[in-house]
Amino acid sequence: MSKQSVNSKIVEQVHRRRFLKTTLSATSAAVMAPTIIPSSALGRDGAAAPSERIVMGGIGIGNRGTYDLSCFLPQPDVQFVAICDIKEKRRLAVKKIADEKYGNSNCEMYRDFRDLLDRSDIDAVLIATGPNWHATAAMNAAKAGKDMYCEKPVTKNIAQSLILAETMSRTGRVFQAGTQRRNLPHFAFACELARTGKLGKLKKVYAHPAGMQAMMSGWLPAEPEPDKEVVDWDMYLGPAAWRPFNEKLLDGFNFEKGGGLVGGGVLEWGSHCVDLCQWAVDDCLPPVEYDPPKDGQLVARYENGVELIFRETGWIPLGSCPVRFEGETGWVEAGDSGKLVLSSPELLAGRAVEEIGGYPATFHVRDFLDCVKSRSLTKGNAVAACNAHIACHAANIALHLDRQVKYDNVKHEFIDDQQANRLRSEALREPWRL
Repeated sequence: MSKQSVNSKIVEQVHRRRFLKTTLSATSAAVMAPTIIPSSALGRDGAAAPSERIVMGGIGIGNRGTYDLSCFLPQPDVQFVAICDIKEKRRLAVKKIADEKYGNSNCEMYRDFRDLLDRSDIDAVLIATGPNWHATAAMNAAKAGKDMYCEKPVTKNIAQSLILAETMSRTGRVFQAGTQRRNLPHFAFACELARTGKLGKLKKVYAHPAGMQAMMSGWLPAEPEPDKEVVDWDMYLGPAAWRPFNEKLLDGFNFEKGGGLVGGGVLEWGSHCVDLCQWAVDDCLPPVEYDPPKDGQLVARYENGVELIFRETGWIPLGSCPVRFEGETGWVEAGDSGKLVLSSPELLAGRAVEEIGGYPATFHVRDFLDCVKSRSLTKGNAVAACNAHIACHAANIALHLDRQVKYDNVKHEFIDDQQANRLRSEALREPWRL
């Protein structure tokens, strides 16, 4: 081998060794050097790791929905990424809230809730539309594989109540009705006293309806319809019968229920107060008899003889949404002040019940989020909501017909009463049939 060939070989070996040494050094440095990962990605500084976050969107976020959102956003495991509303100004308002919370501009806006539900990255939704939409939006969300926190009243009639419960059971979705008082300690304690026999055999449970009237939905003179991007009137009506645009209807509480029957206070406050009464009777099936109002009270009776009494007056001043439970040996009354009044201090049995006034939804929101993760049953689950709403709808039908009606909890119909049975449901506008 020539001297030149030997030198070339040596140079090649030196270059190879230098390359390997350099490469190994660089690799070692890469392995040894610390990788900087944001603390929020690790779940530190109060933030949840990405694998623990619940990605959420909102459907119909107005006044009540904005309050609900203010309870969701501070939760460390919530990431709110999308808003759907038929009003442009509300879409923009909620986007601003979310973007300022996260310091970015990532919150997406939608006019059609189906586009939001099509997103595979969204785990759960807050539904805070008008009551006309609650059940329809919830069932569409369930079919899209989303869990949901749904404001109340959650259904428009008895038929919707039954379909809602069946849909959540069949799809396995986590559902929380916005009956937040189930997660407040003084209401929970009052219901516990009733359920566990501490009041003796339960005889009567009282609910405050905030007005006993069966109203009919309105139809106002036609006004020029806004551009769809500003206000989507057709989407606002949704499953309700069509009517011309009128701005006064735009922020109306509801549209027709069951052949034109609107819930009024029996359904609005009832979906809270009656829900607590249902909890007090251990979430049993709804009452089977409903009398029309007499002397300011509407009385319904459960199969076991316990009376559910709707009354507007005669309450101890304990704040809004009062309930009262009476047994053979004692009674308890509670309201939104956070306070309890008991027939005997012995019922406390040495316990201190925390007083939280103002019916905040934070605890209810936390219950929902925890159940999304554990796949457990929420306090305001679909079956509980179904039974409480059936009681409200049936009472409203007795009020509307001004006579007694009897309900069969097996057949889910009124006994020998065609007129009442026609009010169990209503026609839904295409394409919103359930």
